[in-house]
Amino acid sequence: MGLALGASGLLAQKSPYADYQRMTAENAPVELYEIQGEEAWKKRAGPKNVSLEQCDLGQGPGVLKGAYAGLPRYFADADRVMDLEARLLHCMTTLQGRSREEATKRVFGNADLASEMEVLSAYIARQSNGMPLKPGTSHPKEKAAYALGQKLFYHRAGPWDFSCTSCHGEEGKRIRMSELPPLAKPEYARPVMATWPAYRVSTSSFVTLQWRMNDCYRQMRMPEPNFGSEVPAALLTFLTVNAAGETYRGPAIKR
Repeated sequence: MGLALGASGLLAQKSPYADYQRMTAENAPVELYEIQGEEAWKKRAGPKNVSLEQCDLGQGPGVLKGAYAGLPRYFADADRVMDLEARLLHCMTTLQGRSREEATKRVFGNADLASEMEVLSAYIARQSNGMPLKPGTSHPKEKAAYALGQKLFYHRAGPWDFSCTSCHGEEGKRIRMSELPPLAKPEYARPVMATWPAYRVSTSSFVTLQWRMNDCYRQMRMPEPNFGSEVPAALLTFLTVNAAGETYRGPAIKR
């Protein structure tokens, strides 16, 4: 459990896992997922037989540079705050005419085959490498998403009475070699949020933040959020705003 999973930067420098982290980063196949993501971005699909190249991720139709670093944010055409995967799903259903059921039938892949969402996330996130995280904070619905994410972060529920703070509420916690940073504190949120999505060495697969949110809920024995819903978007708004200003360094490597 836990978002860090060997995060780079400040946490990795303090972690006994740091040497392993550096060695695996040199040979991780992240670029292969990015290449597949570019192909998926340009591939014509759906009843309308169009690509995603006119998808507006917040910087204008088809503009990828800096788009990931500017998410989550409010989108007027959907009248809600969206993270990357929620926005991609919106573009798949509106631009390409695909049904939600078809577009979400396989959103999380495995070591043998990454999902469309995962490779798209790898490709799009790479275009923000070296740019500061700047999620939306000014629109009333962005402020509301942050407030909801904060409440969800501290909300205890489920058969184990867990919340996000059960793992990420105190300094000095870890599971085996993985740090469990208190993500409500900016100094801990920054190196974590600046390195997702990521390649997981332990599973030989590329994973996204929506996967991470769902897996945390699963491990808390709580119902997993619906893909692309307001719950992961709100949590990611809370965490990314806490990390605002940090230079994006992903896609990265996690344990």
